[in-house]
Amino acid sequence: MGNQLVWQDRYNIGVEVIDKEHRKLFSILNKLFDLGKQEEKSQWVCQEAVKYFRDHALKHFADEEAYMLSVHYAGFEMHRRIHKNFRDRTIPALERELELTHYSEEAINHFLGVCAGWLIGHTLIEDNAIVRGENIKQWEKLQPEEEQAVMGQTITNLLRSMFQLDSRLISDCYAGEKFGNGIYYRLIYSTKDKKKWEFFLVFEERLIVSTIGSVMDTKSEAVTTMLMNAARYVARQLVERVKRYFPSSENFEIKEEQLLTYEQFQKVFEKISPHFSLLFDTGKGYFAYCVTATDLFQSGGGVSIITENAMAEVEKYLNHNQIEKNEISQKERILVVDDSEFMLKTMSDLLDKDYEVITAKSGLSAIRSIILDRPDLILLDYEMPVCNGSQVLEMIRAEEDFANIPVFFLTGRVDKESVRKVIELKPEGYLSKSLQPADIKREIDHFFEKSRRRSAKK
Repeated sequence: MGNQLVWQDRYNIGVEVIDKEHRKLFSILNKLFDLGKQEEKSQWVCQEAVKYFRDHALKHFADEEAYMLSVHYAGFEMHRRIHKNFRDRTIPALERELELTHYSEEAINHFLGVCAGWLIGHTLIEDNAIVRGENIKQWEKLQPEEEQAVMGQTITNLLRSMFQLDSRLISDCYAGEKFGNGIYYRLIYSTKDKKKWEFFLVFEERLIVSTIGSVMDTKSEAVTTMLMNAARYVARQLVERVKRYFPSSENFEIKEEQLLTYEQFQKVFEKISPHFSLLFDTGKGYFAYCVTATDLFQSGGGVSIITENAMAEVEKYLNHNQIEKNEISQKERILVVDDSEFMLKTMSDLLDKDYEVITAKSGLSAIRSIILDRPDLILLDYEMPVCNGSQVLEMIRAEEDFANIPVFFLTGRVDKESVRKVIELKPEGYLSKSLQPADIKREIDHFFEKSRRRSAKK
């Protein structure tokens, strides 16, 4: 990893007193990165370097706040609160960790990752907003469809201004479908009336590498621990920016930060009713943004991140993801589409030892899953409501890129007329739901054995 912040002209906001200090802070962090790579470094040198960064950060905050007051910036109070939180909570917590570990390499890397992520996010989101003259209007009087449109455009604009991504909203009803190698990030806030607000951000790993990784000059093709810590703080500031559109957002207080596996994310997500559930194609990877308000918090069992355990827990999370990726890469992928929770669980339990199993509850969700994570086989319920199996198959075959994906129908009917209708659609095969689980597994195994033999002859 390069471990250097790359200054770009787009970080300039056109206010010299602010731009000059931004460049200085970037430079100080780069000197800290260089220091962190030296094998022989005294604790005193590290202490002085960290103190130097903190003092310049505080000077920058004071100068920036004075400028905001001079131009009567409408977002002054919220911006000042963000400064206060970083000054009074984040930096002291990181300094305590450094002192307790005697400035260990792990603690220094944590300090650098967090400060780099905070600086990148704050510069590209909050500081740019000062000169853009943004006037954030809350959504109290908007209709639901207007809310979705405004939220989608807001995030699209943020991704463009932060990372020059030409993103497009591809779904405003993301249902938790898996895409690529994902990072599942969850922020939980509470309000004075004890309501919980949960924000889920799902990143395809390559999106983090190509955006935050490029700013930090990483040479890695995978998300590293330091890069993940930087990404966390960029993501938090993105959430901080967007949540201001909600009524009474000033009462939001962050309570917990989590990293989830896909299974944990899926388990929590299927129990909530999101206010927003948006899926974007950024051109560098997929990104999902979901928000829900609830009186009942679903724990989900994810990794809870606090300053004291961040480096170790993030590293364990990434290692777990890598092990899972290695295991999955050897498996064929099966998409099971059924409106029955029981059937989805039954098929997952039956197949997930030997195959990577993805599930979808509807035809629309199935199409999104196929786009996001192309399967090797689709097991499709023939008798789903709204959009039945034959209609889903027709949509699949209408797309040239998907037309050759093999499809097996799952059907609960075995009478002659029902079987005839299924066969007329010319699926790869069909399976009766009344078959014994072992027989269903045997049929699927046999299909893949034949498929492998065909591939070996080519």
